[in-house]
Amino acid sequence: MHFMKYYSYENFKNDTNILIKKVKDSHFEAIVAIARGGLTLSHAMAEGLNIRQVQSIRTELYDKSLKRENITIFGNCEFKDVKKVLVVDDISDSGDTLKAVMEHLGSEFKDIEFVSCTLFYKKTSIYEPHFWVNEADDWIDFFWERDFLLK
Repeated sequence: MHFMKYYSYENFKNDTNILIKKVKDSHFEAIVAIARGGLTLSHAMAEGLNIRQVQSIRTELYDKSLKRENITIFGNCEFKDVKKVLVVDDISDSGDTLKAVMEHLGSEFKDIEFVSCTLFYKKTSIYEPHFWVNEADDWIDFFWERDFLLK
């Protein structure tokens, strides 16, 4: 049984600013968004950090709210003269997605340092992001998942 906790734009704005402050001294040159959950956050962070190079990678692990057996990664990133990349997702829930993406990027681009960040982290996750803001204890219902649904 999942309880839903609504996460508003106001919360998102405040937490994103906290995350921007946490990572700004690391001087990232590019951002990789994990689609779809990391897209809104990575766009906002790119603006706040003044990073023009934003790329995305897509994974599939969930069908609606049912977890699948295996993770699939779609899309390729291309980096030129980049040494430090911030990998962005909304939540490290099971941790499977972030762990797989970080391993994938690390093996694909051995000379680049990849650092992860999320708005939420669950203590039961197998992967703890380098930077995170909130500990999640139930299912997060992000404003972008609810507020734009056609009625």
